[in-house]
Amino acid sequence: MVIYNCINGSLFGKICIKNARRTIITAATKDIQDVNLSSFRTELNPPEHNENCLNKIYTISSDITSLLMKDMTIELKKQTTIFRELGILVRKPAIELISYLEQTDYTKSINKYVLYGKEGVGKTTTLLHLIHYGLMKHFIIIYLPWVRNWFRYAREVSESPLIPDKLDLPQVAAKWLEYLKYLNEVSLSQYNLKTTKEYTWSQREVTKCGETLSNLIEFGIKRNKFACGVINALLDELKLASTAGKCKTLVFIDGFNAFTSTITHVCDENNKYMPPEKISITSAFYNIVNYDWCNGAAILTVDKRANKDRRDSDYPKYLLGKKGFEHLDPFLPIQVENYSKEEFTTILEYYTDRKWIRNISPLGMKELELLSNKHPVTLWRLCKSL
Repeated sequence: MVIYNCINGSLFGKICIKNARRTIITAATKDIQDVNLSSFRTELNPPEHNENCLNKIYTISSDITSLLMKDMTIELKKQTTIFRELGILVRKPAIELISYLEQTDYTKSINKYVLYGKEGVGKTTTLLHLIHYGLMKHFIIIYLPWVRNWFRYAREVSESPLIPDKLDLPQVAAKWLEYLKYLNEVSLSQYNLKTTKEYTWSQREVTKCGETLSNLIEFGIKRNKFACGVINALLDELKLASTAGKCKTLVFIDGFNAFTSTITHVCDENNKYMPPEKISITSAFYNIVNYDWCNGAAILTVDKRANKDRRDSDYPKYLLGKKGFEHLDPFLPIQVENYSKEEFTTILEYYTDRKWIRNISPLGMKELELLSNKHPVTLWRLCKSL
């Protein structure tokens, strides 16, 4: 049985009902081919993006898409699978940041940028755009996706063997190190970065001075008991390597204000919820956004969903709290907003091209605009098969 969802003559995706279960039929079938470059697309890559590329879709290559897919949001993974490509809308916040990064004097202390805006406006997608820029410019990429997940879904919590009175999250830390190595595999082999001092993990386990950072990461993956300690060591080593001019590093943290919350879902042995500062990796990511290094930049997002105790405003000063704001200050806030009229039109053209929506009428487009208020996630959900 096939059900069609119509808005004023517009025809959306299909749904099959079989054995009382719903399954979405992939909108982008194998027979879809782009013979000519559509007017809403650009073939330029992020380092070449400027105001002439605004409101256009660019497609991330399959090799980079596979890198980013490992830690992408669920909705973006769904969209990438359905559309058989990762298409990113070139928007003003990304162009603004690329312009700043291109003009940066990397001999000076790092600049910090904070993306803010309402839930679902595209802050994470903007980060992916900029991560692709960093990969193409051969930066080392430190990307921490959605911090709150670390504090909410940690399956294993243990006392730190290296830092007294701190708690470790060994499993998620080891998994993140594996992702970091995968994301920076080319850059790490190219720069051949090495440790600047000896690290003692136990009586028998030592990382000697001069070991490659790849080996340090591999140790943290295999011995997840020390994974959090390896993260601390690795971020310190990358700061030193960048300052010495051996590489350039971009730091991306999605939902940084989770580190400034008053409480987490991580419990100690007495089943008492712990604040972020009691968790060892918090200090590592606080330190990486300090001004004590150069040849890099930090691009962070703040979001109401990342904080359990501050949800009355979307502005950075409120979400970060006094401590977090003072730690990052000075930084440049950049607002991500709902789609403009031009962006909204481009997205609908893209959805039509991917066969996600079909034969949509002008009245159908107007109704979608009114129902969604040009809010990105709301528009995506309205265009789903119902």
